[in-house]
Amino acid sequence: MGNSAPSQNSLVSVRNLSFSRGDNKIFDDISLDIERGKITAIMGPSGTGKTTLLKLIGGQLFPEQGSITVDGQNVHQLRRRDLFNLRKRMGMLFQSGALLTDMSVYDNVAFPLREHTHLPESMIRTLVLMKLQAVGLRGARELMPNELSGGMARRIALARAIALDPMMIMYDEPFTGQDPISMGALVHLIKSLNNILGLTSIIVSHDVHDTSAIADYIYVLSGGKIVGQGTPKEIQQSKSEWVQQFMTGAPDGPVHFHYPAKDYVDDLLSSGKRY
Repeated sequence: MGNSAPSQNSLVSVRNLSFSRGDNKIFDDISLDIERGKITAIMGPSGTGKTTLLKLIGGQLFPEQGSITVDGQNVHQLRRRDLFNLRKRMGMLFQSGALLTDMSVYDNVAFPLREHTHLPESMIRTLVLMKLQAVGLRGARELMPNELSGGMARRIALARAIALDPMMIMYDEPFTGQDPISMGALVHLIKSLNNILGLTSIIVSHDVHDTSAIADYIYVLSGGKIVGQGTPKEIQQSKSEWVQQFMTGAPDGPVHFHYPAKDYVDDLLSSGKRY
């Protein structure tokens, strides 16, 4: 995909993107495409800017260089109202779930419908129950967030994210802190909702196994660059030592287990200074 023009099937196109925090270069002239109707994974170890990329796509952060277009619109050239309207078409599942703690499950899912539409309560009720049914939690609608398990909270947050029937959902570390059963339910939900609702999904994750199981295409980030990209099979067969180390979880490789230090024996036999 490289720096070429975006394909006609791209919903999100990132071109020559650079972004820094202070002296730390988060992205260094990267380009990538998110295809319509697909599940695209953005992977890499913690601190590589995966969540930052979602914020750039959503227009919450501004790049130093480059452009991001979503459904043909240059995100960072939009007027506030147009950006607001675009964001309504982009669902977001936060790592924490970010449910409103003083509202019931029902009211959490109804919240975006009440905020952004003029629908009557009778129709909102129908839509809320449909979204809760889709995530298997219609019977939990009267519960408060503090009564939910971690897996249930993540699924309620997903119901809220699809409340306005978005064209795209961005998932920020959706599998973190989930038990195996909740993890399996989320993996199934993300895949089935993407297919049934015709969504485009971006999953930011460092969970190699479960993300690879449902992703159509994977980008691996490190050091501000895209160090690997391809289908899960292509990534698995990558010749890159760095990609192989990340995907297999090997303790040593291009990313060293040991912090740089002088020779171990010399250090042991030195004069006994602490530093």
